Amino acid sequence: MKQNINEITKTGYVALIGRPNVGKSTLINKLLDQKIAIVSDKPQTTRRSILGIKTSQKGQIIFVDNPGIHRPLHKLNKRMMNFVYSSLETCDLINLIIDSTQKFGHGDQFVIETLKEISTPKFLLINKVDIIKKEKILLIIDKYKDLLEFKEIIPISALKGINVDALEDRIYDYLPEAEKIFPDNEISDQTQRFLLSEIIREKMLSHVSQELPFVTAVYIDQIEDRQKRETSKSSAPSEESANKKKVIYIKANIFVEKDTHRRIIIGKQGHMIKTIGTQARQEMEQILGSKIFLELQVKVKERWRDSVAVLDLIEDQNL
Repeated sequence: MKQNINEITKTGYVALIGRPNVGKSTLINKLLDQKIAIVSDKPQTTRRSILGIKTSQKGQIIFVDNPGIHRPLHKLNKRMMNFVYSSLETCDLINLIIDSTQKFGHGDQFVIETLKEISTPKFLLINKVDIIKKEKILLIIDKYKDLLEFKEIIPISALKGINVDALEDRIYDYLPEAEKIFPDNEISDQTQRFLLSEIIREKMLSHVSQELPFVTAVYIDQIEDRQKRETSKSSAPSEESANKKKVIYIKANIFVEKDTHRRIIIGKQGHMIKTIGTQARQEMEQILGSKIFLELQVKVKERWRDSVAVLDLIEDQNL
C-alpha cells in the first residue's frame, strides 16, 4: 500500500563524505539506481552538495553527496568545504567513505580530525572491496576502529553494488521517526540547468588532465525551445510536407583561467570541443527526450575561482 507524504515513518538526512575520489558520487548513483551526480577520476569533481532522495515502504533517506574534504586554497574550495560543514551540522547520520586501495595519509587524518568533534552517529564504508584481498579489509577495520567510534563498518563496492542494499537497511535503523519531507516520486533537488551544466563538465573532465579539471567551470547561459522544420525527402517542400519538430537550443559557457587552457579545450581545429559537445549532447537528448542543439563557448576569466561574481553565477544555476 502506498504511503502518503504526511504519514509518520523513518526519515532523515545521510551525509556521504570522504576525501576526493573515494566513490561518493558513484555510491549515490547506485543507491538511487539513477545518475544524479557526475563521476570522474579527477579530484574535486563534486563542487556542491547534491541531494539524492530514496523513498521506500520503510521511509525516506535523503542522501547528501558532498565535495571531497580537503584544505581549501581558493574561494571556490572554501565554498565547497562550507557545503560539507553544513551537511555535517544538519544530517542525522554520517557515512564516511574510504578508498580501500589507497594508503592512509595526511588527507585521511584531516578527515578523521574533522569528524572527531561531531557527535552524530557515523558509519565507515570501505569502498572498492571487489578489487582487494579480504586480509586488507580486516587491517583497515582494525586501524579505523581505533581512530573514531563507528556505529557500523560496512565493506562495499559502490560500482558493483556489493552490500549497498545491506547499507540501506542499516541506515534506517539509525534514522528518526518523522514525516517524509519530499514527494515519493522526487529523487533530487537539482535544477535542470545545473544537471545539464554538470553533464558538460563531466564530458570535459574525461578528456583533460593536469590542472585543467581545477580551473574549468560551466555555466548554462540559455535554454530555449525551438521548432525545426523537417521536409520529406520524397517531395518538394510545401506546407503539407513540412513538419515541425521540437528542438531544445542550449548555449553554455566554459570558464577557464588562461588562454592556454582555452586552446587545450578547443583543441586542434576544434576537435576537442566538438568531441565534448557531441558526447554531452547525446546524454542530454537521452535525459530530455528531445533533439538538442548545443552551442559551447570557452571564455577566459582570470582567477575565476576567487571571483565572487563568477562563483555566484555558477551556483545560481541550482536555485
